[in-house]
Amino acid sequence: MTTVTTIERPGAATSAGIGQIGLLAMAAASGIAVANIYYNQPMLGIIEADFPGQSSTGLIPTATQLGYALGLFLLLPLGDLVHRRRLIIGQFLILAVALAFAAIAPAAWTLVAASLVVGASATVAQQIVPFAASLASHEKRGATIGTVMAGVLSGILFSRTLSGFVGEHAGWRAMFWIGVPMALVAAAMMFAALPNHRPTSRMRYHTAIRSLAHLWKQHPALRTATFVQAALFASFTSFWTILALYLQGPRFGLGADVAGLFGIVGAVGVFAAPVAGRIADRRGPHFVVWLGALLTLVAWIVFGVGWSIAALIIGVIVLDFGIQSALVSNQHIIYALDPEARSRLNTIFMTGMFLGGAAGSALATLAWGYGAWPAVTVLGGLLAIVSLGVRLLDHRAQPKAVAKHL
Repeated sequence: MTTVTTIERPGAATSAGIGQIGLLAMAAASGIAVANIYYNQPMLGIIEADFPGQSSTGLIPTATQLGYALGLFLLLPLGDLVHRRRLIIGQFLILAVALAFAAIAPAAWTLVAASLVVGASATVAQQIVPFAASLASHEKRGATIGTVMAGVLSGILFSRTLSGFVGEHAGWRAMFWIGVPMALVAAAMMFAALPNHRPTSRMRYHTAIRSLAHLWKQHPALRTATFVQAALFASFTSFWTILALYLQGPRFGLGADVAGLFGIVGAVGVFAAPVAGRIADRRGPHFVVWLGALLTLVAWIVFGVGWSIAALIIGVIVLDFGIQSALVSNQHIIYALDPEARSRLNTIFMTGMFLGGAAGSALATLAWGYGAWPAVTVLGGLLAIVSLGVRLLDHRAQPKAVAKHL
């Protein structure tokens, strides 16, 4: 097991900290932001019905995930270079405009394009997470990250419940219109709650982008965390991309509102974030990553052997708990690597993770077309096994890496 030693340099200090109310506001705003990349999933069948004969509707979830990955890569490094408070507020305002364009999209390809922008601007959630980590003391960093990530997971899960209900009863356009004032409220909360923040680096933007390659080569722990979380998130999005289609099929015959209700079931995973953070503070984050990956595999076994609503409910709880535990712990690992480069480290980590998510959505769509639900369960389980394999390879490589420095 790798032990990461953090040396807090004077230049890494950002502010006097933030109180509990401010931390909760950051968690809420993060949830509001990230929710936007999942609104389309329970409503996909409704959107397809509104654009008959336009096969590009199937690209909407993938476009949103790709937009998020692009936003992470191009926008997240700015967190080290500019005033984060202004950056966060500005991204929320752009998000509101992008949601309005999605709501008025006249064709499927227009909605695909709008979804790309929504995904990119929703990366403001990942500007907030490293900001919170910078404001926390080292001994409480895991718990702080866990609190904000609980907000992120709440947004991910309840977004499906909300959009499923709204889509079923008011149409998919209404959901995007509802997202506009929510983004504006989040901007107002951040204006009121966030402390002033000075940049941790004076490098230029193009230099910051180039430095990503250096950080990737410099930190093996970053590479491992990124690959592990990319595989796990691909497994996660495989499930949620296909769930609505599975429930609408002949086995269950249920609507988008029921698919959205599974978000409430998965909300038990919200409690995993602060718990995982505290365990990571005490026992080390690597242990929790192992646990999260194993729980993800168990969830897919449950999905595969139990073809019932009860099995789906149990599996969703286990899946969300596992994914969230691993995510919080992997972030705990990478934020300790270089306090002055947390936004850029998060850029690499989250870009890899959401590229994995986009791949998971695309692969799940192919698997669904090839072999329906059984093929999707095999895909999800294999992705969980990949994450365990990467973690195992890193674990075996650690004694060799240590020996080289002796």
